[in-house]
Amino acid sequence: MGWSLIRVWTLLVYLFMFLPIAVVVLLAFNANQFGSFPMTGLSLRWFDELFQNEAILRALRTSLTLGALTALISTTLGVLASLALVRYDIPFRNTISTILIAPILVPEVVLAVALLLFLQFLGIHKSFTLLLFGHVIFTLPFVILVVQARLVGIRRDVEEAAMSLGASPIQTFFTITLPLLTPAVAAGGLFAFTISFDDITDTLFWKPGGVETVPTQIFAMLRNSISPEINALGTLMILITAGLPLIGLAISRKLAMRRDRAG
Repeated sequence: MGWSLIRVWTLLVYLFMFLPIAVVVLLAFNANQFGSFPMTGLSLRWFDELFQNEAILRALRTSLTLGALTALISTTLGVLASLALVRYDIPFRNTISTILIAPILVPEVVLAVALLLFLQFLGIHKSFTLLLFGHVIFTLPFVILVVQARLVGIRRDVEEAAMSLGASPIQTFFTITLPLLTPAVAAGGLFAFTISFDDITDTLFWKPGGVETVPTQIFAMLRNSISPEINALGTLMILITAGLPLIGLAISRKLAMRRDRAG
C-alpha cells in the first residue's frame, strides 16, 4: 500500500512538472490565435511567423553564439583545470577546487548581483564580452565536475606507458588522455551550452542594452501579451535544450562501445 501511494505521488509530481510544457508544445500548433481548448485545428502558422520576426531571430542568433562560445571556453578551461587538479600535486589544490566549484553553490541571483556590483565598482560598463565572462563563470564548475569524474577513472599507467615509449606530455595528452576524455568533454560542453542557452536570471543582470537572448526576449514579449509565437519559441527551446543532451548521450554511448570493442 505504501509503495503504491509513492508511485501515485511520483506520477502526480511528474504530471505537475511536465504537463504545462506539453500544453505549450500543443498550443504552438494551434490554428487559433487564442490558446484555448478544444483546438480548432493544427497549423504551422506560428512557426512561420516566428521565423519572420527579426527580433526573435536576432535573439536566437545571440543565444546560439553566446552558448557556443561559453561551451568552447568553459570546456577548454575545465579540461585544463581538471588535469591540473587531478594529475598534478599543486599547492592549495583543495582550496582552488573549492573556489572553482563555488559558483554553483551560490544562488544565481546572489552571483548575478555580486558580479554586477563588482563591475560597477571597477567602472566597467556592460558588454557582450562581460556577459560571456559571466556565463563562463557559472558553467565552468559543471564542466570541471564532469571531466574530473572521468579523469579519475583513467589509469595513470596508460599515460606513463606512452611517455616511456618516447611520447612527450603533449603527445600523450592528445593521443591517449583526450580520446579517453572525449565523452566527458562532450558532456561538459553540452552542459555549458544548455545552461547558457536557458539562463535568464544572470543574463538579465549582465546583458548590455539592446542585446537580447531567447529567454530575455520571451520575458519581454510576456510583458505586453501572450502571443502564440511565444509557444512556438518555447517549443523550439525545448527541442534544443532537450535534444542536444540526448544527442550527446547517444554519441557518448557510441564512442564507449567503439572503445570497448577496440579494447
